[in-house]
Order: sequence, then structure tokens, then C-alpha cells
Amino acid sequence: MSKVMIIINPSSGKEKAGKILPNAEKVLGEMYDQVTVLKTKGEGDATEFAKEACAKRYDAVISMGGDGTVNEIVNGLAEQEHRPAFGIIPLGTVNDFARSLGIPLNPEAAIDIIKDRKMKESDIGKINDRYFMNVLAVGPIAEATYNVSVEQKTRLGSFAYFMEGAKAVIKKNPFPLTVEHDQGRWIGEAHLLIATMTNSVGGFERLAPDAEVNDGKLHTFIIKDLSLPLLLKIIPSLIKGEIKEHDEVEYIQTSKLHLSTPEDIKVNIDGDEGFLLPVQATVLHKHLRLLVPDTASAE
Repeated sequence: MSKVMIIINPSSGKEKAGKILPNAEKVLGEMYDQVTVLKTKGEGDATEFAKEACAKRYDAVISMGGDGTVNEIVNGLAEQEHRPAFGIIPLGTVNDFARSLGIPLNPEAAIDIIKDRKMKESDIGKINDRYFMNVLAVGPIAEATYNVSVEQKTRLGSFAYFMEGAKAVIKKNPFPLTVEHDQGRWIGEAHLLIATMTNSVGGFERLAPDAEVNDGKLHTFIIKDLSLPLLLKIIPSLIKGEIKEHDEVEYIQTSKLHLSTPEDIKVNIDGDEGFLLPVQATVLHKHLRLLVPDTASAE
């Protein structure tokens, strides 16, 4: 008997999840013998639900929520003996992972994608004992994003993160950082480090135009100077996908990272507060099977 689990965050997308759910249940009911719907009530629920889907050998798990829900599900699926196929119906503010896969941000269109059953293998990252699917960030600018409220995200979208980051640029100094990677070691002072597994970060889809979800790499940018005048020069490069060419940016492609600093700085993991440095990050290559548009599918 084929089984699918829908993991839904009722508060996502201005609470429109409940309106989308009936159609999702109908479509999935035509594809699978059993449809189980589980609604999250708090942090960690989606991870536990995903682990249950692995243990009970579900055929697929579908996320209905934002990047936070996707991250929790990834943490439930990662390194399990049985890993169901993973589909995404995006309802969040930014939806970086869905963007990187070409999944429509319109939920109804995303449901149609799932009907096609097209698969793509995807990398995920592991940092200490946690998992991520999109981005790591280190520095005061990354920490400033924790101050973004739900109301700001709803009203301003990804621009809310940019505003908080700009405030940090004005107030903060660079910090000492050591980055060990496949090719060696970088030591210096930085304002920000971003290590991304996809081409979409914070809604900017051209930060790492060379990044593919299954290339086995962390595309790492070390921004050495980020004064306000320089920030105004970097933004056009960011929009064009040329930030790695900037003089004040060090660009590294690597399958693993070890990050350390003498200061008390935490790593931002997929937008959430993570561990104090030092940390070790690695890529789990082609670890998950994702339900994607036909144009993005390839094993």
C-alpha cells in the first residue's frame, strides 16, 4: 500500500495553508492509497513527523510551509535507513529551496508539479549534528536577521532581512576568521561569510549562479570589507550574479568547511540561530530524492 504524509505548518503564508490543504489531499489521494495529514504546533514537530514517515516507510513526505518547515523535515529525513521522496508546496516568505529547484511559488501550481512524480537527487549539508539544505552564514549581519519579526517578514518579505543586515553594517566591525576547506586555509578578517548549497539566498536568486542542488559543493563567499559605501557597490554585483568577482570577496568551492574564530559568534543555519564557532560542515551528496518540475528533473 502506497502512503504519503503531508506535514503542514498552519501559520505559514498568512495562514492560507488551510485553504490549500483540501486540493493537496485530493490530488495526493489520487496518487497514493493512504494520505496522512499532520499539523505542526511547535518547533521540532516537523522533524519528528518526518522521522515517523521514515520509520513507517512512507513513499513520500510533502511539506506545506516555509523554509523553516522544510529545514525541520530535512532534519527528520537525513541519514535515515529509509528516506521517502520529498515534495514542497511553498507557503513561506522567501522559499529559497523551492526557488532553487524551480518549484512554483504559487501553491496550487506546486501541487501540479507533485502530480508529475519527477525526481531529482539533492545534496544536503551537515553541520555538527544538524542538517541544512540551503545556507550557512557567519557574522554580525547574519545574526541581525534574528531580529526580523513575523510581522516584518509578512509585510516586507526578503527585504526585511536586508534592512536588518544594513543596520548591522553600520554598527559592527569585522571579526577574525579561519576557514579550512578542500584547497587549504584562509585566515583574515571578515564582515560576513556565506556558504550556500543553492543559487537562492534570502530571495536573491543570483548570489551563486553556478550552484546546483546536487553538485556536492558549498559555494562559500567571504566578504572582507562591507562598509556602507562598499555595500552600495556590491549590491549591483549581487543582482547580476557577479559578487564572486568583487575585490573584497573571496570565493571558495568546497565539499567541507571548518570555521573558527576567537570571538563568541554563532553560525546562522538556514536562517535560524545555530552553534557557536568552531563548527564543521560537510556535504551529503545526492542524499534526498525531491519531487521537482520536469525541467529540473535528473537523477
